[in-house]
Amino acid sequence: MKKLLLLACLTATAFADDVAVLEFKFAGEKALRTVAIEFYEKDAPRTVANFKKLAQDGFYKGCAIHRSIPSTLVQMGDPLSKKSDRTKVGTGGPGYTLPAEIHRKHGKGTVAAARLPDKLNPQRQSNGSQFYITLAPQPALDGKHTVFGNVIKGMEVLERVAELPADPNDYPNDRIELRRVRIVPRESI
Repeated sequence: MKKLLLLACLTATAFADDVAVLEFKFAGEKALRTVAIEFYEKDAPRTVANFKKLAQDGFYKGCAIHRSIPSTLVQMGDPLSKKSDRTKVGTGGPGYTLPAEIHRKHGKGTVAAARLPDKLNPQRQSNGSQFYITLAPQPALDGKHTVFGNVIKGMEVLERVAELPADPNDYPNDRIELRRVRIVPRESI
């Protein structure tokens, strides 16, 4: 029994220290740019588990960054962004929402779940796949969104994205695509 308990603890610890590596392809460039994020599993266990599952299932492959606001945030994870029609981008997801797990504040590099506004979503349920990363502290978002991670490597990639020209809906003019999201042990980055 003690061996089983020890094995369970070691397994939980190993998975708790996983990170996500996001690989981006900028239009006109061959090299991939990477961003690594750590997870806040204790504060947002359902959101983290969902993100990891979607990543492992390849859900994010081909999604584009569909919202980019200089010095504020970049947003991605909408499966509708895989297509060239931009009219509905920002409204897609996996077909379900997640309960709010609101515990942390928005600092630079915060990874949080996107969601519909309070008028449409008073329970503050998170969209099942869309997420954003803040480029500076965003106290106006504190207490309103589920924060589930933080950038530990590659902030310069996201800051570069936010400086690129965008359309009136904050969608970057040039496509920045998520080629892959890998879940890996922290020590491998």
